[in-house]
Amino acid sequence: QVQLVESGGGLVQPGGSLRLSCAASGSIFSIYAMGWYRQAPGKQRELVAHIDSDGDKIYANSVKGRFTISRDNAKNTVYLQMNSLKPEDTAVYYCNAAGGWGQGTQVTVSS
Repeated sequence: QVQLVESGGGLVQPGGSLRLSCAASGSIFSIYAMGWYRQAPGKQRELVAHIDSDGDKIYANSVKGRFTISRDNAKNTVYLQMNSLKPEDTAVYYCNAAGGWGQGTQVTVSS
């Protein structure tokens, strides 16, 4: 099973930006579809963005135009660039691939 480690979360003011990273173990990273999910307190975990092995992407409607998912297969890493952050983006963000989950990274958007 692939091992995933997220980083890059933190506290940011509304309108600010953050970039999350998810580093994956294994030598066949390039064949995995990768996803970023988030879970806010009291809410279910939801898909934020997804990128498949061909680079095709999908986004939740709530983040379209603000978030960008990308991957670097040479570094076994997937990224989530988050711009124009809103308080409702506050959540723990998780990376997902091949049935595995990272430990999550907290993103807090607050003034």
